[in-house]
Amino acid sequence: MTTKTHQKVVLVGDGAVGSAFAYSMVNQGLAEELAIVDVVKERTEGDALDLEDAQVFTAPKNVYSGSYDDCKDADVVVITAGAAQKPGETRLDLVNKNLKIIKAVVKPVVDSGFDGIFIIAANPVDILTYATWKFSGFPKEKIIGSGTSLDTSRLRVALANKLDVDPRNVEAYIMGEHGDSEFAAYDEATIGSKPLKTIAKEHGISDDDLAKIEDDTRNKAYEIINRKGATFYGVATCLMRITKAVLRDENAVLPVGAPLNGEYGLDDIFIGTPAIINAKGIEKVIEVPLSDKEKDLMAKSAATLKKVTADGLAALEG
Repeated sequence: MTTKTHQKVVLVGDGAVGSAFAYSMVNQGLAEELAIVDVVKERTEGDALDLEDAQVFTAPKNVYSGSYDDCKDADVVVITAGAAQKPGETRLDLVNKNLKIIKAVVKPVVDSGFDGIFIIAANPVDILTYATWKFSGFPKEKIIGSGTSLDTSRLRVALANKLDVDPRNVEAYIMGEHGDSEFAAYDEATIGSKPLKTIAKEHGISDDDLAKIEDDTRNKAYEIINRKGATFYGVATCLMRITKAVLRDENAVLPVGAPLNGEYGLDDIFIGTPAIINAKGIEKVIEVPLSDKEKDLMAKSAATLKKVTADGLAALEG
């Protein structure tokens, strides 16, 4: 048996999120080869030169400005290309611009002979993940959206700050659309196997307080965008974590944009839910036993996504 010791990742889109992802990959010593592709070739050349200087203090890595041809033997292609959300704009507002961009990216990646895992982070991410599946013709388990990984991270940090525990030990998920219809699955959340709602009560935290934390989580992106123009460190780290789970065949349980096949009574959609991630992509969706109220929120979130997806794809074909 031969062990594959050389791993290759191609990043498409070298904006704020893309370059932060590349930096995160270098810092974590993940993948021996990292190609960066963008319409602005000079920027990718500059980033490659800058990032290679970090390898003395991290791990040797071949980082370079690449092209779509470099995808042919890649393990993972990460797509962050797309127009960014502007102040006052929702993620869904971006759909028509970014569907065109994602189509223009996916075709040359597939044409290169790529046969690995797609990881998508451009917004609206659930819709662009679905579109990547449609445009690529790949099996749906080989397409992973960043989904609610960032929102879940934001929720865990907020709860951890309130309850004075390590955010890594807060087992709570944001589910649904990565956007305004997402929700916190509080009824199933735990810390150290103890229900979060019990712990909250003991700390004098009311349901209204929890609802405010959920709302703040939902709106945190807008807070960051209003102050510094874009969000990138958080989502780039989420992308690194998903990529690591694929490269290391971890069977990690992560909240991602996953394809549903009847879970939550839904199908023909990619939406935020915990799933098992390994070298095959999405091994299995973990269906959280939602309360009736949460099931309703999941269905409403899905309905929003399906409508915007159908309208967006129709406009693209039209």
